[in-house]
Amino acid sequence: MTALALLAVFLPVLWFAPLIYLGALMALVITLAAWEWWRLLFPQNHRRAISYAGLCLLNLVAWLMYADVLAIQALLCLTLVFWLLIVPIIMKQSLDLNMAKWRWPLAIAGLFILPACWFALMHLRAVSMSLFLSVLILVWAADIGAYFAGKAFGQHKLAIRLSPGKSIEGAVGGLLLVVLIAILASTLFADHPLTSVNFFSMLEQSWGWLGMILLVTICVAMSIQGDLFESQLKRIAGVKDSSALLPGHGGILDRIDALLPVLPLTGLIVLLAS
Repeated sequence: MTALALLAVFLPVLWFAPLIYLGALMALVITLAAWEWWRLLFPQNHRRAISYAGLCLLNLVAWLMYADVLAIQALLCLTLVFWLLIVPIIMKQSLDLNMAKWRWPLAIAGLFILPACWFALMHLRAVSMSLFLSVLILVWAADIGAYFAGKAFGQHKLAIRLSPGKSIEGAVGGLLLVVLIAILASTLFADHPLTSVNFFSMLEQSWGWLGMILLVTICVAMSIQGDLFESQLKRIAGVKDSSALLPGHGGILDRIDALLPVLPLTGLIVLLAS
């Protein structure tokens, strides 16, 4: 029921409404994600979560009003630095992470990495619908492939303390499914007027087949990282879901955790390629 209600709102806005309405809807999603982000970092101080969410939205609006393209590129680059350099250091400490040391740095980071996702998402959609959807399909396919491959072949745990259900075989299965989709999108659908500008064909045309597979592999790895990082924060906070905003589905972060590191990367790739 929750999924149907969400689709009933999201799909009409995505396909038929002017871009500004999609921007407003995604800004709401980012604001709610910021509210959950604070609650995971400060599980004993939920009262300030609304103020933090408002501050994140205010920061997004400020960047939208005053930042130029180069500034947005810098924001996406800094977000990638966070995911590529800072998050691995945090994840290496697993459940032994000293949150007293990391709470405020992560709270400050959240004010920038969440708006960065908004800018990346909106740029992808502004370029083309197929480009936007192909990035979402990349993340969804990696998750679906990992689920079924893990159920069928999972033997070796990927990160047992953070997410006992994830396996190395599942991660490989997710990657193989995404690579298969990438090859099909770059061959069968590359000449169709509605799907020619998709993320996979753009990678193949800019960096060749080897470059496409390499970048797709990096995107899949980062989607897994986003999922595991949120699992780490939830386990340290002692909660099963980031919130109960979506009955039966948990919270907003539970639905977009894999997108958080992937969107800035794909948005930056598209910006540099255009």
